[in-house]
Amino acid sequence: MEGLKIASISTKAELDEFERMNIEDALRWVLGKKWEAEKILTENFTCDLHHRMYGKVWKWAGAFRTTAKNIGVPAFGIPVALRQLLDDTMYWIQHGTFPPDETAIQFKHRLVSIHCFPNGNGRHSRLMADIIAEKIFRLPVFTWGHLSYHNSSEARKIYIEAVKAADRGNINGLLDFARG
Repeated sequence: MEGLKIASISTKAELDEFERMNIEDALRWVLGKKWEAEKILTENFTCDLHHRMYGKVWKWAGAFRTTAKNIGVPAFGIPVALRQLLDDTMYWIQHGTFPPDETAIQFKHRLVSIHCFPNGNGRHSRLMADIIAEKIFRLPVFTWGHLSYHNSSEARKIYIEAVKAADRGNINGLLDFARG
């Protein structure tokens, strides 16, 4: 609860609701504009989006984490790892390295593995993948398992398994989950 801006939040359900409303504001901001790859694939956009997703709820929103986590690169390496990912993704786009949906999912996977922020990295990386798909490639956003799984705990389990498989070099499960 460190960094919480709303002192009246006392339950996980209340926190989830405030975060959901904040994320909806971020979605309206994204949907209301045209975006080019050169604008999206920047540190500024990455941090600004995170801030817009969580800034009304958390003081640390949009700021890189400064502490060690059990996942992600060391905190001091976040700016370099993110810059490499942004540059790699621009290269992938310019040279057609991957199909468009795989480009977005490869980006998402590497972004979440960097673990830039104290929290919200999964939701942030999924929204970034959606933005890449929709704004850069003019594709529909991903469904993130909503079409295939009616139980959110089952969907989360499959998602985590797909992320772990991607960590081992097999992106296909994450691609399938994102599409279904």
